[in-house]
Amino acid sequence: MSLALHTHARVDGAAVTGLYKVLTLEEAVRGAYPSGDVLLWEAAAPGYAGSVFADEGEGTGLTISRLRDPAVIQPGDVVRVRPGSTMVSVMYRRGSAANTLFATERCNSRCLMCSQPPRTDDDGWRVAELLRLIDLIDHDEAQLGISGGEPTLLGDDLGRLIDACARRLPDTHLHILSNGRTFCDRAVAASLGDRGHPSLTWGVPLYADHAELHDEVVDAHGAFEETIQGLYELGRLGARIEIRVVLHGLTVDRLPQLASYIYRRLPFVEHVALMGLEPMGYAKTNRERLWIDPADYLRPLADAVFFLAHRGLPVSIYNLPLCVLPESLWPYARQSISDWKNTFAPECAGCELVASCSGFFASAGPAWRSRAVRPLKLLETAA
Repeated sequence: MSLALHTHARVDGAAVTGLYKVLTLEEAVRGAYPSGDVLLWEAAAPGYAGSVFADEGEGTGLTISRLRDPAVIQPGDVVRVRPGSTMVSVMYRRGSAANTLFATERCNSRCLMCSQPPRTDDDGWRVAELLRLIDLIDHDEAQLGISGGEPTLLGDDLGRLIDACARRLPDTHLHILSNGRTFCDRAVAASLGDRGHPSLTWGVPLYADHAELHDEVVDAHGAFEETIQGLYELGRLGARIEIRVVLHGLTVDRLPQLASYIYRRLPFVEHVALMGLEPMGYAKTNRERLWIDPADYLRPLADAVFFLAHRGLPVSIYNLPLCVLPESLWPYARQSISDWKNTFAPECAGCELVASCSGFFASAGPAWRSRAVRPLKLLETAA
């Protein structure tokens, strides 16, 4: 079930907006993080920034107590507090597979299904906060994402974030979501795509095998040409690339042709993700153009998956529950929805494969769920 990224609490002593690492006293004394950056979990001791108590407690310095939802904050997390606010936000969650640095709300596309509609506000302040956050993330974190908006619009500031991750988290794989358009400029590609990070993948969306349809989906004339050229520039640099395709009413019919295009024209990509639609943001506004029951696009989905898989190009299905897919596609289905927005439908009660299933976006009400949703039994799948 989804676990929120925010909770209300009693917050005492918050003089400035700040990020803090929550640690048990036992872990804090190891000294991996400066004591002035640490909030002690269920404890108080001099020399630390303060304390976090799930219920009642008295600390020194900044004190967070009476958590409305105690499950939201746990040791290892990084939290943000603001003066005069009872809201405590989790900026990094220990043990989550979906930790992401949200770099900007600005974007040069207007995708019809964008779950995070872009804004033009100056959000350059985010970079300083993210650099601070990187310093507080667990050093053994397996993977970290960067997303937006369009992160490459940050220019050199995105480079600073990449460099900070390489320096502070050298063993952490970095996955950056980008529409790839700015990389059509060879100088931009060289600046951001070849920074020497030890483990970095660019996730780039491609929605069609021809310009007219791709440009319609992203609502930006010329975007297809820029993205393809950007992919070639990244490929020339030897960058690791994942192609992402959101599945909806405008994209599913030509999935087989797109799979063929990727295989023939982009042989340097290392993974293709075929992704169920998230009903948020512009997707809700454009429902009539986008919504198609996944049960109605299984043929082109299967054709695309098997075309790529049989030719050795790794392919995955994201955001679609197992019950909607034929069993032949289950090996490609992933538990891909971020934990803070992942849930299961009432129809899932009694399903014996829930532990292996992606479930649904929390925003996916009945109108956004397939008619094929049903509980599965192990004996049924073995038959």
